[in-house]
Amino acid sequence: MLIDLKEKVILVTGASRGIGKAIATALGKSGATVAVHGNSNLEAATDLATSIGNRSKAFAADLSNERQVSDLFAEVLKTYGKVDVLINNAGIAISSDIKLDNEQWVNDWNKTMAVNLTATALLCKEAIGQFEKSGGGIIINISSRAAFRGDTQDYFAYAASKGGVVALTKSIARAYGKQNITAYSVAPGFTKTEMAQDFIDAYGEDFATKDLSLAELTQPEDIAPMVVFLASGKAKHATGTTIDMNAGSYVR
Repeated sequence: MLIDLKEKVILVTGASRGIGKAIATALGKSGATVAVHGNSNLEAATDLATSIGNRSKAFAADLSNERQVSDLFAEVLKTYGKVDVLINNAGIAISSDIKLDNEQWVNDWNKTMAVNLTATALLCKEAIGQFEKSGGGIIINISSRAAFRGDTQDYFAYAASKGGVVALTKSIARAYGKQNITAYSVAPGFTKTEMAQDFIDAYGEDFATKDLSLAELTQPEDIAPMVVFLASGKAKHATGTTIDMNAGSYVR
């Protein structure tokens, strides 16, 4: 199916690398104007926006800072006059052993929640306000397999934050459907990204693939087409849905 996203302005957070980069690239190939968010990798975000074209630009924000989160959406809106689709992809995973002292453990927890859940919720809030004025829009939140099957003891916060993303998405879908606002979550499993490379280097790719039903690890490019489809508006009646993309490692 040919997806035409010309005239669509789409904000993608965490788009300078990994899954976000693959999503932004695929959106650009479908004609979208992509607001490419980056933080420490702003140069990479700028290079990506240039390669996408279609009036795409890079935008900087530290998503652990609530003011910068709000300013990010406002700046994209000021630049383009609208946002048609919000894709909350940015996320962090901090290894935080439960044997750490409480202060450090809570600091890790709070930072994870700030980036993965609070920033996502705040951007959704900003988008909903704009969508109500413009006649509708689409929100796509990138969650995780960990939201459903859990994670290891050192990633409690990551799993909890991604579970919150799923609940947030469902709530938006239920609350705003009649305003033509739809919301979806996509839940990848272990994906071969730069963030996952340390694990692969330590344990090997064979170890990472042992619980998959497929023969190879999921690549960012495997996830991007689904997000492009959801951004097209052709899945309106699936609002509130979570789509699992984990190579069969967790089947609900």
